[in-house]
Amino acid sequence: MDEAEVQQRARSFMSGLDIKDVRDDLSVYVKAANAKVVAEELGEGESGYTVTKPNGRHVITVNSLEPLQRRRFTICHEVAHIELGLPSSHQEVPSWSYAKRHVNEVMCDVFAAELLMPYMQWRALVPKKEPSLEVIEYMAAEFRTSFPAAASRYANLADTPCAYVTMERGQVRYAARSTPLRKVGAWIPPKSPIPPGSVAHRLREVGVSQVETDEVPQDVWFENWDKGLDLWELARHYGKTDTTVALLWFPEDDLPEVETTRFGVRVSEEEGLSELTGELPWPGKTRRR
Repeated sequence: MDEAEVQQRARSFMSGLDIKDVRDDLSVYVKAANAKVVAEELGEGESGYTVTKPNGRHVITVNSLEPLQRRRFTICHEVAHIELGLPSSHQEVPSWSYAKRHVNEVMCDVFAAELLMPYMQWRALVPKKEPSLEVIEYMAAEFRTSFPAAASRYANLADTPCAYVTMERGQVRYAARSTPLRKVGAWIPPKSPIPPGSVAHRLREVGVSQVETDEVPQDVWFENWDKGLDLWELARHYGKTDTTVALLWFPEDDLPEVETTRFGVRVSEEEGLSELTGELPWPGKTRRR
């Protein structure tokens, strides 16, 4: 099961449901999953879990000590476990962490994002202007979700070359790409160090929680990428958890002209076939260097 299949499963689940009020009330999803939600004080880093009763009814427990936006995401994540039939593999890894997370948990996050930020509602509300801290914070507030969740959704649904990267303890953990970037095989290797020369690298070196936007060369982020073009990078570092996120974007006119196979392998003029696995890019006004 890959992300595309999970997204389709989520949209099929939502089909026929009255989701106009989900930005305020998730009960339509809970009811459709034959579940109920209870809130209890759980341990630090434990966001929630689901228990299925003998009669088939599911009880979703969320951590009452966590913020509302976290509890909302947890409800949708647990609904995903129910609807996808994937067993939980929470172990001792915090729910916000990608490090060592089981693929089941990552797929349930993908499902949850579809439920929490429905495609049509997102497209109707997203400002028709360049990415910025204000745009992402506005969308996070509208859908009552976290900044990282809103930034990732923004990248996935952008019409322009755009990517969202999650980094932990100095390593890339996950990158979401818009369709234009996937088509050209743009790739940011997971488990690679945060690239020197990036805004994310600079913020982590300082080590305190802060946000910054700046222009950097595209080849700082993308593997096997053409030189001579810039992109915009909006990076945010969370000092407490040593987590860094980055939104990358640039105009479609600044996409390198490349050929890829149907398997996402980039065709190199000099070396024949060069494999790309893709992830990452963002911001608006880029210029040729």
